[in-house]
Amino acid sequence: MVEIINKYETVFVLNPTLSEEDTEALVEKFKSLIEANGTIEEVDVWGKRRLAYEIDDLNEGYYVLINFTAKPEFPAELERIYRITDGVMRSFVIKR
Repeated sequence: MVEIINKYETVFVLNPTLSEEDTEALVEKFKSLIEANGTIEEVDVWGKRRLAYEIDDLNEGYYVLINFTAKPEFPAELERIYRITDGVMRSFVIKR
């Protein structure tokens, strides 16, 4: 049976009021989670950017983009972990 590996892109926006250490810890958490379940192709940390609209009375967010390859089951698990992690304001995973 052939093992299916797809290319994905994920962007997550972290709360800008987190300390620098907490922000780095979350970025590392998600990078290690993706590496454990796939292969990271590129990590692009955009840093603090203005949001298109307010979220929880905040005008800024800390953006991170990660391109990776993984099995088709993994993105659903990654989205679940984003939803239950404090400090993640918005996130999405798309198949490239």
